[in-house]
Amino acid sequence: MKKPWQKILTCDHQMLFDILEDEKDAKEGKITGTCPIKLKTNGDCDEGEDCPYQINLPPMTIQLPKQFRLIEKTLKEVQTLKEAVNKLKKCCQDCKLQADDNQERDRSNELLPPNAETPAENSEIQNNRVKELQSKVNKMATSLKNAKNQIQTLQGRIEKMSLLNMNNVEHYVDSKVANLTFVVNSLDNKCSSKCPATQPKADMQIMQRDCADLYTAGKRHNGIYYITPDPRNNSFQVYCDMETQGGGWTVLQRRQDGSTNFNRTWNDYKNGFGNLSREFWLGNDKIHLLTKSQEMQLRIELEDFNGIREYAKYEHFYVANEYLKYRLSVHGYSGTAGDALHYSRHYNHDQKFFTTPDKDNDRYASGNCGAYYSSGWWFDACLSANLNGKYYHKKYKGVRNGIFWEKEEIVSN
Repeated sequence: MKKPWQKILTCDHQMLFDILEDEKDAKEGKITGTCPIKLKTNGDCDEGEDCPYQINLPPMTIQLPKQFRLIEKTLKEVQTLKEAVNKLKKCCQDCKLQADDNQERDRSNELLPPNAETPAENSEIQNNRVKELQSKVNKMATSLKNAKNQIQTLQGRIEKMSLLNMNNVEHYVDSKVANLTFVVNSLDNKCSSKCPATQPKADMQIMQRDCADLYTAGKRHNGIYYITPDPRNNSFQVYCDMETQGGGWTVLQRRQDGSTNFNRTWNDYKNGFGNLSREFWLGNDKIHLLTKSQEMQLRIELEDFNGIREYAKYEHFYVANEYLKYRLSVHGYSGTAGDALHYSRHYNHDQKFFTTPDKDNDRYASGNCGAYYSSGWWFDACLSANLNGKYYHKKYKGVRNGIFWEKEEIVSN
């Protein structure tokens, strides 16, 4: 297994270096910026070199983002629109009252005085008034609808701006408090007991994540080395191939003489077994750590009983954790051995869970492929490849429970 070369120093190393510099400045009282902290002695040191110190912390001022002005302006616009809506409602009520008065007048016009207008003239006047009132009501209704739409739009803007700015304020405050807490804790840890005049810098240890990092660091001999793929987990030993295809390959499995039994339990495959100098399985947990944080390549080298060598290479290789049953993700084939991991629609080992004789995670409904083929592997239902099968010293017939890699490719569709 191999990955493209990367830098030796990771971001974690750089962050550690920066933290050490901040602690030194905090100890010497040289911290500057928008939040100065004053450190002074508060008495004489005792015989045990315990030195009392007094820390003066200034009040912390938080400057809120300027977007809050936009919120205030938007709220004023909403208030103005609400006042306009109230005016429109009042006008509608006035129109309704006026329409009611007109109806009363229509009823009173049934008895006309001698000099009153004729019924035809009065009807025309009333019709004109009604049309005028209807026009006003329609305009007011349109204005009211537009005002409601504007209010909804502004309210949506306010909600988004409020959420955005509150998140910004929370992150801003959290970062300031975290910085201040770090400085105080640094001073407390460094100066609560002994405060020597000079303190040597902490040594930075460069951790090699895999054999490719070791190759970059100058290692050129095949052999067993310690690597640390994840600083949160312990280092462990691996066998490094520093010669094949440019070197820097981390060996996950080797079969050469049948000296190691691969008919093992789930826990054996989880932790690894065998002899790194001969036959072994590195361990699913370790393979997961190697593949989880960086892009890895997989190279499989095969040799048959006639001494013919072939290989299969995959540009992407990843094994999930135990919770996901060490699911295999592999693609990007090239080579001469054939893509047995994607052999057909029924025999496709990609995206399959790991199965052992004592834990059945395969897709074979009638039984356990691991028990049937006496090994642990990413079985489908059941296989077109199994590199952990029984080691035969000569050709065999019958059940394909040996080391197996299907040569011919079949279209998976």
